[in-house]
Amino acid sequence: MEKYELIKCQENFSRRLKDLKEVLQIDKRQKEIIALENKMLEDTFWQNPKLASSITQKTNDLKETIKEFNNLTKEYEELAVIIELNDESLFDEAEKIINKLDKALEEAEIKTLLDEKYDAMNAIMELHPGAGGTESQDWALMLYRMYKRYAERNNFAFELIDYLEANDAGIKSVTFLIKGKNAYGILKGEKGVHRLVRISPFDANARRHTSFAACNVTPEIDDNIEVKINPEDIKIDTYRSSGAGGQHVNTTDSAVRITHLPTGIVVCCQNERSQIQNREKAMQILKSKLYQKMQEAQDNLKKNIGTPLTDNAFGSQIRSYILHPYAMVKDHRTNVENANPNNVLDGDLNEFLYSYLKWYKNKKGE
Repeated sequence: MEKYELIKCQENFSRRLKDLKEVLQIDKRQKEIIALENKMLEDTFWQNPKLASSITQKTNDLKETIKEFNNLTKEYEELAVIIELNDESLFDEAEKIINKLDKALEEAEIKTLLDEKYDAMNAIMELHPGAGGTESQDWALMLYRMYKRYAERNNFAFELIDYLEANDAGIKSVTFLIKGKNAYGILKGEKGVHRLVRISPFDANARRHTSFAACNVTPEIDDNIEVKINPEDIKIDTYRSSGAGGQHVNTTDSAVRITHLPTGIVVCCQNERSQIQNREKAMQILKSKLYQKMQEAQDNLKKNIGTPLTDNAFGSQIRSYILHPYAMVKDHRTNVENANPNNVLDGDLNEFLYSYLKWYKNKKGE
C-alpha cells in the first residue's frame, strides 16, 4: 500500500472516530460512570438488590463501551505514528492495522444502530420447516447449526430449549436462546422465511429441490418486566423428552408444554434436567411472547418486532441460499450477496446482519 493510500485511510478513520465519539457521547458516559460509582459507595446501596444489580450492570456496560472506544483510538494512533515515520518497511504493518481497525470500527458503528427498546436483550429463536417435507426438515437442521456456529464464532452463549427431531431426517421444530449483549438487536433481522436451493441428498435421481424454513426471533424479557398470567388461562402438559440428553432426561416425563388459551400461544421446553426447570423456562418464554404481543397492541410495534411470518413457501423468503446450479447467498431486502454459501452456513453471518441493520435504520427514517 502506497503512502497516499495510508493517508487517505487515516483521514477516513479520523472522521469515523470523531463521529463515533459524538454518537456514543463518550464525555457524558464518563461523567455518568463517576455518578453511578459514587452511588454504589452509599451504605444503603444493596438494600434494594434488584436496583443495585441493575446499576452495577449499567456501570459495567458504560465502562465496556468506553474501553472499546479507547482501543479503537489506540489502534488509530499506532497507524498515525507509522505514517508519520514514513518508513516503507512498516507499511505492511500499517495495512494490517487498517484492516483490523476498519472491521472493529464497523462493529462499533453497528452497535450505535441498536437503540431500540428490546435490542439489548437476549434472543429467543425458533425454526420451523415449511413446504418441502423431508427436504425442509433437513434445511431447518442446517439453519439450526448455522445459528449455533454464529453464536460460537461471536462469543454469544447458546442454550437449547426445545428440540423435536423429525422421523426421517432433520427437525420438526427447535427453540434456542442466544445470550449476550445486543443479541436480539443483532439477530432480529433473521425473522422470516429462508429458502434453500440444492441437489437433494434424499433424491435418488439427484434432482434439484427448493426448501423453506421459517425463523422467528423474540426478545427474552428480563425479570425487571412483570407480566401477569392467570393460572386459569394456561394449560400445562408434560411428556417424555424426545431430544438429546442423558438417562434422566429421556426416561421421565420432564418435558413441558404450556398453552396460553386466550391467545393460542404454545411454548415447549424439554432440555432441562427436571420438570420444574422446564416449566420455569417455558413460563419465561411465554411471558416474553405475551409481553411482545402486548407491546404490539399498545405501541404499534408490528413493523419492528411483531411482523407476522409470511407463508413458509415460494415468494415469501427474506434470503436465498443457492448451492446449485451456482453458489450464492442473497438477502432479498438489502440485496447483499455472498458467493461462499459454505462460510455463511458455518455461521459467517455478520455481513448480512450488519447490512440489514443499516437498511432497517434507513427504512425507518424514510
